[in-house]
Amino acid sequence: MTPNSAPHRGLTRQQVEESRRLHGANVLTPPAEESLWHLFLAKFKDPLIIVLLMAGVLSVLISCYEYFALDQGGTVFFEPVGIFMAIFLATGLSFYFEKKAEDEFKILNQVNDDELVQVIRDGNPTEISKKDVVVGDIIILNTGQEIPADARLLESTQLNVDESTLTGEPMASKTTDPEHFDPEATFPSDHVMRGTRVMEGHGVAEVFAVGDSTENGKVYEAAHIDDGTKTPLTEQLERLGGLVTKGSYLIGGAVIVGRIVMYFIENGQFEWLSFIAYFLQSIMIAVTLVVVSVPEGLPMAVTLSLAYSMRRMLRTNNLVRKMHACETMGATTVICTDKTGTLTQNQMRVAETDFFALPSQKLGDDATSKLIETAIAVNSTAQLDLSNPEHPSVLGNPTEGALLLWLRDNGVDYRKLREEAKVVKELPFTTERKYMATVVATPEGKRLFVKGAPEIVMAMADSVAGGVERSHINSQLLGYQEKAMRTLGFATCLLPDGADGIGEDGVEADGIEFIGIVAIADPVRAEVPDAIKECIDAGIAVKIVTGDTPATAREIGRQIGLWQPGDGERNIITGPEFGELTDAELLDRVGDLKIIARARPMDKKRLVEALQKNGNVVAVTGDGTNDAPALKAANVGLSMGDGTSVAKEASDITIVDNSFASIGRAVMWGRSLFQNLQRFILFQLTVNVVACLVVLVGAFMGTESPLTVTQMLWVNLIMDTFASMALSSLPPSRSVMDAKPRDRHAFIITGGMWRFIGGVGLLFAAIVLGMVYVFEHAEVTSLADLLSVHIGGRQGLSPYELSIIFTTFVMLQFWNLFNARAFATHRSAFHLHACGEFLMIAAVIFIGQVVIVTIGGEFFNVVPLKLEDWVIIVLSTSLVLWIGELGRVLSRMGKSV
Repeated sequence: MTPNSAPHRGLTRQQVEESRRLHGANVLTPPAEESLWHLFLAKFKDPLIIVLLMAGVLSVLISCYEYFALDQGGTVFFEPVGIFMAIFLATGLSFYFEKKAEDEFKILNQVNDDELVQVIRDGNPTEISKKDVVVGDIIILNTGQEIPADARLLESTQLNVDESTLTGEPMASKTTDPEHFDPEATFPSDHVMRGTRVMEGHGVAEVFAVGDSTENGKVYEAAHIDDGTKTPLTEQLERLGGLVTKGSYLIGGAVIVGRIVMYFIENGQFEWLSFIAYFLQSIMIAVTLVVVSVPEGLPMAVTLSLAYSMRRMLRTNNLVRKMHACETMGATTVICTDKTGTLTQNQMRVAETDFFALPSQKLGDDATSKLIETAIAVNSTAQLDLSNPEHPSVLGNPTEGALLLWLRDNGVDYRKLREEAKVVKELPFTTERKYMATVVATPEGKRLFVKGAPEIVMAMADSVAGGVERSHINSQLLGYQEKAMRTLGFATCLLPDGADGIGEDGVEADGIEFIGIVAIADPVRAEVPDAIKECIDAGIAVKIVTGDTPATAREIGRQIGLWQPGDGERNIITGPEFGELTDAELLDRVGDLKIIARARPMDKKRLVEALQKNGNVVAVTGDGTNDAPALKAANVGLSMGDGTSVAKEASDITIVDNSFASIGRAVMWGRSLFQNLQRFILFQLTVNVVACLVVLVGAFMGTESPLTVTQMLWVNLIMDTFASMALSSLPPSRSVMDAKPRDRHAFIITGGMWRFIGGVGLLFAAIVLGMVYVFEHAEVTSLADLLSVHIGGRQGLSPYELSIIFTTFVMLQFWNLFNARAFATHRSAFHLHACGEFLMIAAVIFIGQVVIVTIGGEFFNVVPLKLEDWVIIVLSTSLVLWIGELGRVLSRMGKSV
């Protein structure tokens, strides 16, 4: 079938059914939704949750043995109950917050397959739902319509299509004339693709692919292939879980070996029944130690930190769908971003004007201004949608719309000018002519207005207003083009009586005067240059991937501060050149690339995979269907709030306001979150070291446990639940952006953390064991007695002495919580701005300890302490904080030298 051939008949009803049977329906197959139960169970795959489950089972077995074989009370089940509560709280919270974010996302990402489409069937135009379009259908295309399926043009009139959802190109000229095909176009010039939109003109096309077979569908399918990429946090937690498990097993084994050695030393003889009982008791102690060593609170801390970040990041226009994305953003080393709408405003605007008869370049009330206003307003096919006066949008050609916006910015209402003008004749714009013309009746006679490519319009002009030299104009145009701006030239003349001004072949007039030029560009968002600088200063590389020309992309890169004077050909590449690189060549060059221009749909995905092979953590921005595979392949996919449903479905985070600046905020949150997790680990492992040392050394000393099961439950509550809540709720710090991205392969526990954990753990263990030894060998009724204590024979621990040990142990952790909060900040622990949650939880811990010791009685195996002992304990244990403060002061002094 050829353009302008006999009327199109379209498909018959039988042909429609046969086509649907052969090629399927025009719908994209959605990914299979997992059941809520399956999604919840998936949370138990976390490595630390698995360790906790094993510890929980062991704890249940120990408790059953103690309850049934040793006739101990029901309190022995508190420990396993606490472990399983921690498991279900961590998994439950993670599931709840992700489900809530997913529900919000679905509202944001609704897809409508019931939109009506005009087709020709049985020789008659009719309307059907988009989902009912089949291969072979003849579809009618009009301005503003979203194209329902991939189709080949049969007829086209001034047809321009926005292909930005597939190629990033906002205006692609479509035609049926082979002489005007664009050889560099991503898709053939006579093909229109599903999901793109008609911006100008109209046409008729025959569908050749529907649903999953369309380019849109292929990209959508690729976007839902899960490559199983592990997040940096997952890798770190797996290593930490393995370390904790191996360490606790090693210490547990050492306890068993040590107790066996002590058995033979103390008894000197071997009795089977006695040894078996002793050996079983040793195993119970070792297993108890393993259970105590497992960090129940870490999954809780991770979940709370991520959930807290999810809620707060939404306030900075980041809708997080997957919790892991919060932290992964903090490990990002490369951001691959599209241009339109993210770096730029996605709205063409007039950048510069030079009307030669208007010296001030500002419109006014004179005749010259009126002439220019009319030339712009009347000789145009665009409209402005002013339903929202604060943010008017363009209907039609974006370039022409930019001129109308310029009039509006200068206080001119183009609608009034059009109403006043009496249009006599029009010549529409075509890609062949590259200009448009309108004849308007005025009081002085008919006037011709011409607008188009400056070189074309200037060539038909007989003179230039103001006597400006044409060489000067050419120099100006060259400067604009070097800045990747689109340029338009304007000309006008009064027509003699009887002249039409427009003939069959175009403008036919004498005395045309060239009156000015305009440069139009999609301006960079005001906040983007600073946001790019922030990312670069933070050690994050930024790469632009766009469907625009190399010149346009390079100029945008220059304006945002990415493209530097020393950059050259190795830093920029086009899509076809990119595709010709071998994998080895790409891996060698990918680090230097800053811009990929004329990018094709799968280029960004290949770029992401190459960067990942080089060890990078990659974040990708995108709003089009073409971006979906890269969004899915990236460590973090960042879709835009007004992007396509396919892009948002493939992403982990949706940038609600479309701005690159919001990405910088996400990086800051991610880095701060990881730092908060390090603080919690620092605090918790310090407590674990103390507990392990006390049990291990106590096993060799033969001392009784200074802490009961219920007391340990409270300690676990402090170091797990409360500490995770306190340290995970700390606000983000801007200072984290001053550092380079962390090495994703580096262990979550740094050398400084190991020194802190080991040093403080040994100190605390020495204090507790020293108190146990002294209290076992001396009668102490008040801490003041220690000034005159006399060490005698071993006589056990009194309830008051146990209460002192318990309170001292808790208060040591209480003050150490402040040290953990100040870790890596280089600030005082008393710098508590915006730390209301932390202070509240610290107060709960302190008041809770006072209440437990005062009224806990037999349940906690405590008795009330004297006021003077409370004062001594609080003041003496606070040395932990003051010593930490001294260390931080010395550290700051060292950095300032």
